[in-house]
Amino acid sequence: MLSPDNHLGIFAALMGLAALAFWLQTTRLGALLTGTVLVILMAIVAANVGVIPHQAPTYDFVFAYLVPVLIPLFLLQGDIRRLLREASRTALAFMVASVGTVAGVLLAISILDLSALAGGANIAATDKESAIAGLFAATYIGGSVNYAALGEMTGLSGDASFFSAATAADNLFSAIFLSVLGLLPGMQWLARRFTAHPQTKTQISVSHDPEGNEVSMTPTSLCTALAVATLLVSISDALTAWADFSGGRYIILTILTLAIATMVPRLRVWCTGGFELGVVLSFVFFGSIAAGADVVAMLSVAPMLIALVSILLTTHLACLLVIGRWLGLTLPELLTASNAAVLGATTAPAMAAAKGWHDQITPGVLVGVLGYSLGTLIGGFLFSVL
Repeated sequence: MLSPDNHLGIFAALMGLAALAFWLQTTRLGALLTGTVLVILMAIVAANVGVIPHQAPTYDFVFAYLVPVLIPLFLLQGDIRRLLREASRTALAFMVASVGTVAGVLLAISILDLSALAGGANIAATDKESAIAGLFAATYIGGSVNYAALGEMTGLSGDASFFSAATAADNLFSAIFLSVLGLLPGMQWLARRFTAHPQTKTQISVSHDPEGNEVSMTPTSLCTALAVATLLVSISDALTAWADFSGGRYIILTILTLAIATMVPRLRVWCTGGFELGVVLSFVFFGSIAAGADVVAMLSVAPMLIALVSILLTTHLACLLVIGRWLGLTLPELLTASNAAVLGATTAPAMAAAKGWHDQITPGVLVGVLGYSLGTLIGGFLFSVL
């Protein structure tokens, strides 16, 4: 219904899906599924029945401009005094998630014959299976940044047919997996088996000044929050370019935002409502991710990819929950780390914010950035060893 060049129409559809998800989560069924899951599922359906396109410049705009702004909107409310303890536990959970990904890759290639899936002029026939293993290990430890890097490293990107199918599988299962992560905390039989998480949801639209008085959001505070967030993104991008620090955008942005929030504590009062604004934009972001899940393209080109990714992510999740419970980690810590591993540094804080896990927002960014580094290293190592 909407062509890829109908930029405003597609953005209106994304905002409409986000608004519908917020409304539906006030219902009994919607509260069980949560708004995060609802907007993802609705966007997948909308894209695959032809209401919105799978690829469009509007999605690129969301990824390039709205996503970076989410980070400071969330982190301006950060408490640096609790960061080290929280980040260390989430980092441990991230290591567990990475082990689960590697175990899933090794199990999948031992069960399936993947050698016929990919060709490409830049890769020998005997290296196809190991290349696929390295590719999916990288993308499910650090996200799409590592996916692109391993595609070039292994030569798989030279096979356009396979690479497009693999990309479709990655997008679809990432969206579905994000929905699963959103559902798990609501399963009481599972939640009871884990250490209780101390963080509780804070009241929306209300902040507190240093004296403890409640401060409500105003048009001024919303505008200030957006202005500060976009300014911090601009400054961090300039510093990244000046330092020639490739891939360091979110590291610099995180450090800069936390430093400002710590040195100017009243900033969180001046920016009241910025956190909620970030949650709204995160729903638009989730919808943009889910819209790229082309079910038909994946099924028509390489059905075996479904089995590959299903085995990988099932093993990843099983290892995460079993080992995580044994280590005494909480469910929010494990799910935030899993999100950071499978989808990257942007979705992890967005999901944590949507779920009300405020203490997991900054650790989600940090372990996601860690995944950018580890994903390519581990994926490349698997490719070489196998």
